[in-house]
Amino acid sequence: MEERKRGEQHQREAMDRQGEEVKSQVEDKAGKTFDVFVVKAYKTQLVSGTNHYLKIHVGGIDYIHVKVYEKLPCHGSTKEILSIQNNKSEDEEINYF
Repeated sequence: MEERKRGEQHQREAMDRQGEEVKSQVEDKAGKTFDVFVVKAYKTQLVSGTNHYLKIHVGGIDYIHVKVYEKLPCHGSTKEILSIQNNKSEDEEINYF
């Protein structure tokens, strides 16, 4: 049981870090600021780097899905927002887009 809790906490910390790292880029691309910005779920896809798909709570009942591309470490590991999907719901699953 204790190991499961540690795993869940590690996942929560990873999601929080992802949110902190991309919030300003997401706001720039969306053209607005978010008072609430909490990553609730994510998926990854290995390509020539990593695509991160994030479900983000942005206040009230509003959610967005964000696709972030992270370059390989040999290319600097920089992150770029590729796409934002608006008008998502809490129970809507993240799909590759």
